[in-house]
Amino acid sequence: MRYIEVIVDTPPEALDQRCEEMAELGVGGFVIENEADFRDFLENNRQYWDYVDQELTEQYAGVSRIKCYLTDDEDGRETLRRIRAAYGRVQIAYVEDSDWENNWREFYKPLEIGEKLVVVPEWEPIPEGKRLPLRLDPGLIFGTGSHATTRMCLAALEDHARPGVRVLDLGCGSGILGIGALVLGADSCLGCDIDPKAPDVVMANAALNGIGSDRIRACAGDILSDASLRHSFGGGYQLVLANIVADVIIPLSPYVQDFMAPDGVFITSGIIDGRQDEVRAAIERAGLRVTGHRCEEEWHCFTAVRA
Repeated sequence: MRYIEVIVDTPPEALDQRCEEMAELGVGGFVIENEADFRDFLENNRQYWDYVDQELTEQYAGVSRIKCYLTDDEDGRETLRRIRAAYGRVQIAYVEDSDWENNWREFYKPLEIGEKLVVVPEWEPIPEGKRLPLRLDPGLIFGTGSHATTRMCLAALEDHARPGVRVLDLGCGSGILGIGALVLGADSCLGCDIDPKAPDVVMANAALNGIGSDRIRACAGDILSDASLRHSFGGGYQLVLANIVADVIIPLSPYVQDFMAPDGVFITSGIIDGRQDEVRAAIERAGLRVTGHRCEEEWHCFTAVRA
């Protein structure tokens, strides 16, 4: 079936009122695109990223509009006539029905990372070869391994994840780093993320790899503001991971040694080009010595030990 995409340009102050009007005209659902809301969202969620693609920013520049989708039949065309009568000229386009629920899967294929791992979407067969498969459900939100920061962290893990190692994954998201460490041979992992959905996602992805709650646990909370949460982690971790953003890594750095074993290693990434010197200085002020620096695309990854 075809659908009619209808775009109604609307002043920001009139968006709510116009949605109510369009509902009365027979529209069942809306997509609101507004530059001010987009910028507010970015500003209020800075803990999640340092970088937003310029193309996406330009896409929202000056935008304030309402989108809706009507069936391309007599009922849909009648609703379109009412919308045009109410608002004059509107933009329309025709889109074909599709299996939206599953078509996105074609973009996710097995991804070789470093020398040892291959990240495999759960519906894909495990490729032949000697690489260790790391199963992941990309549909569960969070990281999938395709981003440079995640690839660099997983590659760095290969040098440090082995039997006897306990892992602390701060900002764990999907759990890909902690699970990767376990696949590479580490004993156990504790993950933490500010997003309350993360623990369920971590455990679901761990189960795809045959890893149970005896080896991995995850919790939700803000480690920067919650001292009791930090204390609950204890210490003695041979691997501490933080693939977050510079604005979180910098204030997190003073706590890292509290978590580390004497021979522990800190691997951190999510650092956009231009912030690497700030982050390195913060790590060194916290009593750590940088032993490795990877750079891929416009992102940086540091490995550090006790000074």
